[in-house]
Amino acid sequence: MFDNQRYLTKGVNESIPFELQAFMWDCIDRLPEDKRDYFQVFELKDIGGMQHIVHFSEQPEYCMNYFIPMLKAVTAKVYVIDSTEYYSIKQMEMSTSHSGRS
Repeated sequence: MFDNQRYLTKGVNESIPFELQAFMWDCIDRLPEDKRDYFQVFELKDIGGMQHIVHFSEQPEYCMNYFIPMLKAVTAKVYVIDSTEYYSIKQMEMSTSHSGRS
C-alpha cells in the first residue's frame, strides 16, 4: 500500500508548503504495513508559530502528533488516499476538494 505514483491536487500544491507535503508523505512511508489504512488524514494547525500536525487513520486506528517550528504555519485538513485497488494511484488533497467528507 502507498508504493505507487503520488499525486496531489492544485489546492495542496498552492496551500501546503513543499516541506510539509514531503513530511506527510514521509509519515506514511514510515508507518509499518499493518498500521497503513488506504485513507490517511492530516490535520494541520498553527499553534503559536508552531506547525501542529495530527496524523490519523481509523482502520487500523492510529494517531500521532507532531510539532514543527515554521515561519508560516498552515491550518488545513489533508486527506491522502491510496486507490491502488481501483485506480493505481495515491492522492493528497485538501478536505474542501473532497466531496462527502469534512
